[in-house]
Amino acid sequence: MIDAVAMAGAEVRIGGRRIAGPIDLVIGVGEHWALLGPNGSGKTTALSLMGARRQPSAGTVDVLGERLGRTDVRRLRPRIGHVSHRVADALRGDATVLDTVLTGRDATLVGWWQRFDDDDVARAHRLLASIRCDELAARPLETCSLGERQRVLIARALFGEHELLLFDEPAAGLDLPARERLLSSMTTVTEATTVLATHHLEEVPPTTTHAALLREGRVVAAGRIDDVMVTDALSACFEMPIVVDRDGGRWRARAPTA
Repeated sequence: MIDAVAMAGAEVRIGGRRIAGPIDLVIGVGEHWALLGPNGSGKTTALSLMGARRQPSAGTVDVLGERLGRTDVRRLRPRIGHVSHRVADALRGDATVLDTVLTGRDATLVGWWQRFDDDDVARAHRLLASIRCDELAARPLETCSLGERQRVLIARALFGEHELLLFDEPAAGLDLPARERLLSSMTTVTEATTVLATHHLEEVPPTTTHAALLREGRVVAAGRIDDVMVTDALSACFEMPIVVDRDGGRWRARAPTA
């Protein structure tokens, strides 16, 4: 079976300086991964490779069976969905929420040249309803709160039936209720392979199956989530004592009390 993502010695260099790598990581089809690490550890750079938004400076990166540097990324990128503040900022703010979701079909930023039939519109409404946002359908995207926009982006990504979904710190800046609604929406994503980048264990959905810890651009631990999200590994990754526990499928980390 072809893996969703396979990185072997992948590096990214800018101006001769290595900002990530070498990275060795294999993500199987249908798995749900979390990438964790401190700020600057290379999570977003790794996602940019997985999303075919950046080419490796060294090593190999295979995404959905296509090797970067040997494939037309214009055909590969529509198979990959992104949920991030960068995508939200690139979308038209005056477009309605419904129209925004519809652009997910072909992974475009605007729907001017696309044709949508009644089935498309009905499916978009169903997806919005599944994340409790259907009442927002007629509102301009720019009038939605940050949390609402992030959930709309999930509906947009699901509408495209992407094989790989990438979440780049989608809960950043959200208050507690908005974060919990977002995580509830993320648990509905079960068919596609997913990769979430975050530095907060509390933002990892209970449906996550695997995890990788990054530090200084390298993977320092990777595997089944129960094997990776342990006190010793996380303490080494974040370079501080951390106590890890789990309650009802949700993870939590804190510094030990004196």
